[in-house]
Amino acid sequence: MKELVVVAFGGNALLRSDQKGTIDEQEANVYNTCSNLLELVKKDYNIVIGHGNGPQVGNVLLQHEAGSNIFGVPKMPIDFCVAETQGSIGYMIEQQLRNVLEKNNIKRNIITLITQVVVDKNDSAFQNPTKPVGPFYTKKQADELAKENNWVFRQDPRERGWRRVVASPKPIDINNWNIVEELARKGNIVITVGGGGIPAYLNDDNKMIGIDSVIDKDLASSQLAVKIKSDKFFILTDVPNVCINFHKPNEKKLDIITISEAKQYLKQGHFAEGSMAPKIRAAINFVENGGKETIITEATQLSNDSCGTKIVR
Repeated sequence: MKELVVVAFGGNALLRSDQKGTIDEQEANVYNTCSNLLELVKKDYNIVIGHGNGPQVGNVLLQHEAGSNIFGVPKMPIDFCVAETQGSIGYMIEQQLRNVLEKNNIKRNIITLITQVVVDKNDSAFQNPTKPVGPFYTKKQADELAKENNWVFRQDPRERGWRRVVASPKPIDINNWNIVEELARKGNIVITVGGGGIPAYLNDDNKMIGIDSVIDKDLASSQLAVKIKSDKFFILTDVPNVCINFHKPNEKKLDIITISEAKQYLKQGHFAEGSMAPKIRAAINFVENGGKETIITEATQLSNDSCGTKIVR
């Protein structure tokens, strides 16, 4: 029986922080990421892809703001914007991965599913926004936008600027996860939980209602990986390995660490919120709930079986 893996793409694997976000830039980035993903295809894994949308959903929110201010077009809530970016990014990944497979004479079906993810409307995250969305700003720009729109901004842990932050509740359930598993185990490559999934909650009448937030894509992908009994969970980011004492003289690269070691490093504050900390939590969640291992690495490293930082029991 083929091994099933879940791969989570970072939003920045699709749009770089120094780019404007044109369709040409994003398609080129997606093609390059999918070219690296070819290594997993060649190993004959069954594959499910989750992806981020932090830069893209922030840009869509800005477009809605501009459309409302200039033309009077009604603004849409964040959950609607997450749905927009699920569709647009899923389209790009599906198209460019198909192009990569075609170039290499590999035949695999690829399908994108628009996915709602259930959250708790009383999650404490709604009182403490932490999820970065959109582009980087200077402190002056961030202060002006915060005043104009009642937005919250936080400085990037790597001091690249200031970004808007929104609520990021924990995912409770993934809609249609059983269909995702069925499709993937039949050899189809499935793209799902885009941007962490469209956030929604169930009211007292069991009616599903969207809610303003952006779910962390790594945690949502981790939850999905647990539900579909994935063998491995890959988190693709912009560094080849996780490090402790990051950007300090005593920086140390981590190769293989246990769940308990990962928890200890988290407790010691080695991993920044809005950056590596959510990835470590997602990695722990997967392995703690039955997964073999989580691999956190850069997409270009996938050709190496010993790549990245592995979190194991």
